[in-house]
Amino acid sequence: MDKPPEKSPTQLDPQRYAALRAEAKAPYKGLRKFFYIAFAASGFVGALVFLAQLAAGKDVTTAFPNFALQIGVVALMIFLFRLESK
Repeated sequence: MDKPPEKSPTQLDPQRYAALRAEAKAPYKGLRKFFYIAFAASGFVGALVFLAQLAAGKDVTTAFPNFALQIGVVALMIFLFRLESK
């Protein structure tokens, strides 16, 4: 009975090697993308809350800057996510 030659531990298949190289070039890329999505979702929910306050006319002088800040957070997270995806 002939056994197929066993791979040594230093030999990896090309797909696994490419994945490891990509992770070495950009560590924690998936984790950063997760945080960008989570913070964008949080900013979106906050923007909806402040938009509802603006629509109701409730304390407009403080609701508008907070609404603008939430929109800025969402825009920043979208920018960072796109930058990370390149």
